[in-house]
Amino acid sequence: MFTPDPDTRTALIATANAMADAARQAILPHFRAPGLAADNKEAGGYDPVTEADRAAERAMRAVLAEQRPQDGILGEEYGASEGSSGLTWVLDPIDGTRGFISGTPTWGVLIAVGDETGPAFGIIDQPFIGERFTGGFGLAEVTGPQGKGPLAARGGRALAQATIFTTFPEVGSAQERAGFEAVASRCRLTRYGMDCYAYALLAAGQVDLVIEAGLNAYDIQAPIAVIEAAGGIVTDWAGGPAHEGGRVLAAGSAELHAEALQVLSRFLDG
Repeated sequence: MFTPDPDTRTALIATANAMADAARQAILPHFRAPGLAADNKEAGGYDPVTEADRAAERAMRAVLAEQRPQDGILGEEYGASEGSSGLTWVLDPIDGTRGFISGTPTWGVLIAVGDETGPAFGIIDQPFIGERFTGGFGLAEVTGPQGKGPLAARGGRALAQATIFTTFPEVGSAQERAGFEAVASRCRLTRYGMDCYAYALLAAGQVDLVIEAGLNAYDIQAPIAVIEAAGGIVTDWAGGPAHEGGRVLAAGSAELHAEALQVLSRFLDG
């Protein structure tokens, strides 16, 4: 994993926060605004995008053009651009656009930076609530209406005591849904929705597991950085790296992760 010198680390953290600030300013005028329009990006399905998504990514890219023009970018709305530094910023301007257009405050801005091995630093930002979850480079903290505090994933829980989240009840394919349900049936409490906010809650020690499928790199790289900084673990369903997306298992502890992984291992085909 990329390990920067202290000056570079400070610069990257400052840039990430400047991007999150810029995205907040671009998004909030659109949230719960009357007549907010959403285009559909998915033929045969529904994958909404709004001007808030596009404006937020443009705002973040403008910060990078000024502060880190040598870095690469992978963004949901405007794709990939090559850099010369070996670092790439992975951006999801609004993770949870379905929630955004429904007026729920469970969407977030995702910002990560790292190299080809995965994210080294990440931010999950919820502009409307005013919460920012930060992880990496020795930081694991949340700032918000209740002030600033440390992030610490919850350990010491067996599967039978766990609270588990996924965004969509169908999860993905029929096989993937069956895998999720096999784990969820062993948990104490199952909840749906929340998008990236579920990962933030895991890093904050409020929930124990998040299982999803069909993710892109920009959906998961910031959550990986934040959760790992908080002491949790994020892999794919086979226990391998998850930073390129696909099927994801996030857990508050290695022990709980191993329990869930054992169940999911029966659902890797198909």
